[in-house]
Amino acid sequence: MMTRKIKHLIEYIFTVSVIFLVRLVPYRLAISLGAFLGYVVYEVIGIRREVTLKNLRDSFGDKYSEEELQRIGLDAYRNFGRSVVEYALYDKLSLEKMKGIITEEGFEYFDEVRKKRKGAIWVTGHFGSWELAGAYLAKRGYPIDFLVGEQHNLRVDNLMNKQRQRMGIGIIKMGTAARGILKSLKNNHLVAMLSDQDAGSDGAIVDFFGRPVSTPKGPAAFALKAGSPLFTGFVVRKGKYRHHIVIYPPFNCEPSGDKEKDIKDLTQAYTSKLEEIIREHPDQWFWPHRRWKSTS
Repeated sequence: MMTRKIKHLIEYIFTVSVIFLVRLVPYRLAISLGAFLGYVVYEVIGIRREVTLKNLRDSFGDKYSEEELQRIGLDAYRNFGRSVVEYALYDKLSLEKMKGIITEEGFEYFDEVRKKRKGAIWVTGHFGSWELAGAYLAKRGYPIDFLVGEQHNLRVDNLMNKQRQRMGIGIIKMGTAARGILKSLKNNHLVAMLSDQDAGSDGAIVDFFGRPVSTPKGPAAFALKAGSPLFTGFVVRKGKYRHHIVIYPPFNCEPSGDKEKDIKDLTQAYTSKLEEIIREHPDQWFWPHRRWKSTS
């Protein structure tokens, strides 16, 4: 049996090789290669294909035919493949080139919250080309930090974080989250958090596609603790090569005196917004994750 060390080395070599290849070829060809990788993972290798289809069936019921669900699943993998390749290329794009492929909506909310000098928490999900927003904001001059978990493969983890740092994005590691997030907010930075994966027994139980789901409490808890605004927004893919970044108004973060209720209400608010945009673009969310694992 292959040892974990050898497996991680192979994963690292494969990742570096893919990054090297896509940085050699023209941008549009690279994005097409990413879509092809997504096709291979879904149709040929079949990694978590059944998890994806089960999640889709459970979420949409009879809204889509089985053929349509298969197409949505495949397109979601293609989206992920494109997003991975785009992630490897963003540091090569100038702000002018980014503006050529990105439209934006709601950025005035960034400017409004920065005037309050309490920082802000931007909670989003594995939707569209989610890493793009951080790169774009950094190039626009907004100080932004990502809260990142540590990957099992440390070589790949370091590679990913170095790529983010090349884009001008600050890194807050999960192990030092409390100190790092509060410091970042005090420095009037935007702190971006992904909050759409299973949180186990420590999560807030909220509704997502009509079913209870365990969701990280962190974004809401930190917003309430620091008195910082919390808002959500997403990168919506528009065709193969263009994107639209939409930012929604900040949520009401006024404490009621019941901390757990406030955390749950805020968590439900942004989870509902995520569900709303997934229903509009079901082929852009990361369906392979076992999102309802702790509550099913």
